[in-house]
Amino acid sequence: MKNKLELDLSYVSSFLGKDEMERMIPSLNAAQKTLNDGTGLGADFLGWLELPQNYDRVEYARVKKASEKIRNSCDVFIVVGIGGSYLGARAAIEMLSNNFRSLLDKEDRKGPVIFYAGNNMSAAYITELLEVVKDREICVNVISKSGTTTESAIAFRLIKDLMEKKYGKNGAAERIFATTDKARGALKQMAGAEGYECFTIPDDVGGRYSVLTSVGLLPIAVAGIDTDEIMKGALEACNDLKNEDLWENPALQYACVRNALYEKGKNVEILANFEPALCSFNEWWKQLFGESEGKDGKGIFPASTNFTTDLHSMGQYIQDGRRELFETIISIGSPSKDLTIEASEADLDGLNYLEGKSLDYVNQQAMKGTVLAHNEGGVPVIMINVPELTPYHFGYMAYFFELSCGLSAYYLGVNPFNQPGVEAYKRNMFALLGKPGYKLKDKK
Repeated sequence: MKNKLELDLSYVSSFLGKDEMERMIPSLNAAQKTLNDGTGLGADFLGWLELPQNYDRVEYARVKKASEKIRNSCDVFIVVGIGGSYLGARAAIEMLSNNFRSLLDKEDRKGPVIFYAGNNMSAAYITELLEVVKDREICVNVISKSGTTTESAIAFRLIKDLMEKKYGKNGAAERIFATTDKARGALKQMAGAEGYECFTIPDDVGGRYSVLTSVGLLPIAVAGIDTDEIMKGALEACNDLKNEDLWENPALQYACVRNALYEKGKNVEILANFEPALCSFNEWWKQLFGESEGKDGKGIFPASTNFTTDLHSMGQYIQDGRRELFETIISIGSPSKDLTIEASEADLDGLNYLEGKSLDYVNQQAMKGTVLAHNEGGVPVIMINVPELTPYHFGYMAYFFELSCGLSAYYLGVNPFNQPGVEAYKRNMFALLGKPGYKLKDKK
């Protein structure tokens, strides 16, 4: 799909025959039908599937209006949430902004500095955040379906206290925006009582599939990113990727190849990139696939690397370690910026042979050299070619991976939309903290 997203499987072919992929077509098409018909496990959470066509236009208009208000009234915007409540927005903002956005003048960065809270329980982190923001103009977006997720609830309680001391209860309420359940839950109740403007997490969209809802779109819009283009890219992906022909649908191909490699003992998938702007996209991808597939004793372990940086740490293992892994590399066709390498009279660093070449060209050759080396070392490599990093392409990529994940999980035979294992640590933590109704299991 030229100018959109393409899969290059040439570095997989020596590990996986075309006939092996074609044998999987009936099962893949069955998974596709299960997804589209809403007949599989977790079908109550399929709202993301047609979201690019059916999203709430009225709420979307409110998101854009609120983002304008936030950009005009604060220096600092704090996004309070964990997992899918913040990862998608952070992935988009970092992908589509200057790498050093927070250091730019407000006019150049097109909005406030954005910080993230409620994604850990580090006392040092939240204390230092509060110290940094206390003398600045602040707005907050607290994101939680229930309002009782421990990490986010603690962070919000502390930030809310700071803001009420700074602005008074009414002044703080004007600067706090809640994204939560449309009708129930602790955060919804608090927002109603305090007078926060509310945005909705759709009942049929789980957190890790929610980046194209108000969950992701409000922070992204606050960053000054064109959300219309994001939704346009997602809509085109939604239409393009309905094809039932394996060889015409890259989402089906990706689900097919990763499961075929898994069946051959490749238990670890590494998502790699050669652009630092994609670092948080890696984190979003890890949650998407890790929580969707890792259950019932099944699933590919999702890991990630940022090259060339990690070639000087993880590169050795990838090249010569256990042969149970494969790579998926996101390759960007055109950089957002580039530099040309000039000659130096002394050439003490020995780089004059690169005279006249662009830095992106050097980076591209590093990528090609890495792919060849890892492939020769026994690592299958899936190449995902994206023309450039734009809001349109973010929307397209987000939908591509969401759809691929749903297809892959149904092929694997697991529910893509629940996360029962996440509750285990919470039960133990609550018991250790003395929360009423919880106790540790007796050791046998």
